[in-house]
Amino acid sequence: MASKLADQQPAISEDEFVKPNEEPHLKGIPEDKRELYLSYAAKDAEWKAFHTKKLLRKVDLRLLPLLVLMYLLNILDRSNLAQARLGSLEKDLNMTGTDFNLATSILFIGYLLMQLPSNLLLTRIPPALYLGGVMTIWGVVSAAQASVKSFGPLLACRILLGVVEAPFFPGAIMLMSSWYKRQELTHRIAWFYSGSSLANMFGGLLGAGILGNLDGVDGIAGWRWLFIIEGVITTGTAIISSFVLPNFPASSKWLSDEERSFAEWRLVDDAKEADDADSVTLKAGLKMALKDYRVYLFILLQHISLLSQAFQYFFPSIVNTLGYGHIETLLITVPVWFATFLVSLFVTYTSGKTGDRSIHIICLMLVSAVGNAIATGSTNMGARFFAMFLMPMGAVSAYQIIVAWVANSFPRPLVKRSASIAICNMIGNTANIYGSYMYPKSAGPQYIPGGTANAVICLVVAITAYMLRLVHIHENRKLERVESEAVSGLEEESSEGRNVGFRYIY
Repeated sequence: MASKLADQQPAISEDEFVKPNEEPHLKGIPEDKRELYLSYAAKDAEWKAFHTKKLLRKVDLRLLPLLVLMYLLNILDRSNLAQARLGSLEKDLNMTGTDFNLATSILFIGYLLMQLPSNLLLTRIPPALYLGGVMTIWGVVSAAQASVKSFGPLLACRILLGVVEAPFFPGAIMLMSSWYKRQELTHRIAWFYSGSSLANMFGGLLGAGILGNLDGVDGIAGWRWLFIIEGVITTGTAIISSFVLPNFPASSKWLSDEERSFAEWRLVDDAKEADDADSVTLKAGLKMALKDYRVYLFILLQHISLLSQAFQYFFPSIVNTLGYGHIETLLITVPVWFATFLVSLFVTYTSGKTGDRSIHIICLMLVSAVGNAIATGSTNMGARFFAMFLMPMGAVSAYQIIVAWVANSFPRPLVKRSASIAICNMIGNTANIYGSYMYPKSAGPQYIPGGTANAVICLVVAITAYMLRLVHIHENRKLERVESEAVSGLEEESSEGRNVGFRYIY
C-alpha cells in the first residue's frame, strides 16, 4: 500500500531540529517573500483548493499541449525509420542483414552522450529557448535524412539526430517537476508521455498516407517524402515553442506576481525545501546524485523497462507477420496505440490518486509479459493480434509511472533532481542500443528469441519495482526513527538530509 504520508511534509532544517510550525524550509528566503509564503500557509483549505485549481488550469493549458506535441514529434522523427522500412528504404540504400538494426540502435549513441550535460545546462538556460532551439535542429536533421543516397550517410544522420533529440525528454520531465507537486506530476507525465503512443498511432496513419499516395511523386520515393514532411512539421512547431513554452515559475511573465509566488510556494510546501536553481552548484548537485544509492536502483529499473519496449521500433514489422499488406499493417497499428494511450491515462491517474507506484508497475509488467508470451508461443492470428495490444499497454504505461517515480524520489535541490533524471534516462536508454538486435528479420514471424527474452525482462522489471518498494519503506522507517530521536532531544538527521515529515513514495 502506498505511503499515506507521501505528500504531508512538516519541516526540519539540514543542520538542526526545528519545530514544524517555525517553517524552517523558508530559511534563506527573502523576508518579504517569506511573509507571503507564511500567509499562504495560513489560508484555509478551500482558499488553497480554489487558487490551486485556477493556477493549474493556466499551467496545464500553457505547458501540457505543447509538450505533448513536441514529444509526439520527438518520437515520430526518431521512429519513422520503422515506417520507412515498409517502403523502398532498404532497397534504395542497398541495406542488407542487420543494417536496419544498426541504423535503429546507432541513434542512441548520440542520444546518450548529450543527456546529462544538457539537463544540467537546462538549470541555467531558459527552457523555452533551449528546448525550442534543439528541436529546430533535430527537425532539420530529420528532414535531411531524405537526401541520403547510401547507408553510410544515413548512419551519420541518425547519430546526429540522437545528439540533438537527447535534451528534450529529461528536460521536459525536469521542467514539469518544477511546476507540479508530486501528487500532480504522475498524471501530467502520463499526458506528456502519451505523445509516444500518439506518435506511433499517427505515425502509422502518416506512413500509410504518404507511402500509399506520394511514392514516386516528382520522382521522390515515398520514404523520402516521409522524412521531409515530418521534418518540416517539427521545425515549424519548434519555432512556435520557443515563444510559447513556459520557463520556471519565478520567471514566467504570463502569470501575475501573486500567481508566480503561489506557484513557487506550492512546491516549497510540497517538498519542504526551496527549489532554488542557484542554491547548489552543478558539480555539487551531480555529486549529490551520484552519492545517492537509490539512483543506481532507478537506473536499473528504467534500463530494463526501456529494454522491455524494444519491440516498439519493430512493431510495424511484427504486425506485418499477421499477413496483411504494408499499408494495411500501418493502419492496424493505430487502434493498438490508441488503446495504449487510454490505458496509460487511466493507470497513471489511479497511481497519482493512490500515491502508489510499485504495485501499478508490477501489474502492468505482468500484462506485458503475458502479451509477449502469447505473441511468441501462438501462431493463431486472433491470439497474436490480442497479444499485440497487451505488449505496449503494459510496458509503455508502466514506464510512464517509472519516469514520474524517479522525479518524485529526488525532490530537492533542483540540480540534484535534474542530474538524477538525466542519469537514469541516459543509462536507461543504453538498452535501445542492444535491444534493437532482439528482433532480427530472420526470426520472423514469431520472433521467438526476442519475444521470449522480453517476457522474462518484463518479470525482472516487476521484481525490481518491488525491490525499490522495499527500499523506500526501509528509508521511510529510518526517517521516522530520526524524527523520533530528534523529538527526544537528540540532534540527528537522516542520511539523506530530508526534512521532518518527508516520506518517499512507493
